[in-house]
Amino acid sequence: MASPSSTTAAAAAAHRHCRLLALPLFLLVPSCLALLAEAGGIPTTLDGPFPPATRAFDRTLRQGSDDVPLTDPRLAPRVQPPAPEQIALAASADAGSLWVSWVTGRAQVGSNLTPLDPAAVRSEVWYGERSAAAGDTTSYLQVATGSAEVYSQLYPYPGLLNYTSGAIHHVRLRGLRPATRYYYRCGDSSLRGGLSDELSFTTLPAAGAGSYPRRVAVVGDLGLTGNSTATVDHLAQNDPSLVLMVGDMTYANQYLTTGGKGATCFSCSFPDAPIRESYQPRWDGWGRFMEPITSKIPLMVIEGNHEIEPQGNGGEVTFVSYLARFAVPSKESGSNTKFYYSFNAGGIHFVMLGAYVDYNHTGAQYSWLERDLQMVDRQVTPWVVAAWHPPWYNSYSSHYQEFECMRQEMEDLLYRNHIDIVFAGHVHAYERMNRVFNYTLDPCAPVYINIGDGGNIEKIDIDHADDPGKCPSPGDNHPEFGGICHMNFTSGPAKGKFCWDRQPEWSAYRESSFGHGILEVTHFT
Repeated sequence: MASPSSTTAAAAAAHRHCRLLALPLFLLVPSCLALLAEAGGIPTTLDGPFPPATRAFDRTLRQGSDDVPLTDPRLAPRVQPPAPEQIALAASADAGSLWVSWVTGRAQVGSNLTPLDPAAVRSEVWYGERSAAAGDTTSYLQVATGSAEVYSQLYPYPGLLNYTSGAIHHVRLRGLRPATRYYYRCGDSSLRGGLSDELSFTTLPAAGAGSYPRRVAVVGDLGLTGNSTATVDHLAQNDPSLVLMVGDMTYANQYLTTGGKGATCFSCSFPDAPIRESYQPRWDGWGRFMEPITSKIPLMVIEGNHEIEPQGNGGEVTFVSYLARFAVPSKESGSNTKFYYSFNAGGIHFVMLGAYVDYNHTGAQYSWLERDLQMVDRQVTPWVVAAWHPPWYNSYSSHYQEFECMRQEMEDLLYRNHIDIVFAGHVHAYERMNRVFNYTLDPCAPVYINIGDGGNIEKIDIDHADDPGKCPSPGDNHPEFGGICHMNFTSGPAKGKFCWDRQPEWSAYRESSFGHGILEVTHFT
């Protein structure tokens, strides 16, 4: 096993030429802000290392809340076909273009289904810099067209109900001016009631040092519970210009296929089924629930384990909903898959990585990442932020050392390219690390932040691996993709142990509470 204190020659060279820039980091949870105020302000990436601190969960409180039913007004249909619904924006590779997505028609659930024809309704976006009167498209100077698709979630097993989606439309707008407000309507102008009401968005700033999004919201493991709605309400109040979603969005695969109350167990509705069922109408409810935000602000997603959603004989088909529902700038960023991609938002270069596809250094994702990072001009995008779903650094019992293999394959590449911040989810709690490389404090390493506390049905995580009796067995926490590379520590306070007996020195702050994060880039020095 690799030693936490060892570094490669390349990594050591990177250490000697590291960049030390300042960027404030905070989590928008009232208790956290109170603590930061008491401590004298919001920490930045120049500060630290901080003494490890934990805000313990009050175990007299509930750890979570129930799923919101699909009959709730925020999840139920609000328009009739052919009107668009579940409207969502996504950034392209740069500020000059943007994706608009939506759904038309009704999804179906049952045994013998006839999918909709995705070409039966046009994919149009009418847009311009001037608002238009209701029903008028002539004021919009531009119209863009795209394509549509329909997907199915199929179960060849008795008792499991199949699903086929509405038509999912994706249109890319090009030639936009950065940092500019646009007004738009999407849908099919040839059909009565086929266009949406007028909406608007503001494009991201152009790439350049000193040009940054006002605020970037970061949230993971959201779901559709009472806690989820509180998180999204709070997120909307903070008025971000970009939302980063680090996986596990709907938890459709933990909802009874019969459409009942959310369940936190494997195949609760059909215990004899060979694969876990996934109740796809939860995706449609989630799209409606998020539309007030996503129709105005770009939402950038990366897949989590709850998006795997196996189907077919033996579950050989996976991620079908994720791949169909979201537009991401994969082709624009040189990737051949939606599982990993990159984009710019002003002076920040975002790298979105896939933990549930090949991440080995001999694979396509690693090669793409090498090329992508080599093309980054730090004079234009001084900051590089990476995100994926399962964390590499985590001191909670849940998912402890689960993705060690991915860390050992890719960490050195990120370190050598001076990644500034890494966001992850998966663990349902908040944890911010001191700068760390290979389990060793390092002022040139990234700041890792776990923010998988959006509010999903699996509840908040409260046990730490260093709590008495809470250290997982090395046989626990098997990843849903990839190998097992669990390791004992070979140096420092945890030498010879699988878990630390105290909060690790690389863990700066941890708190079991629901919320979301706000990233602000204020200056570059």
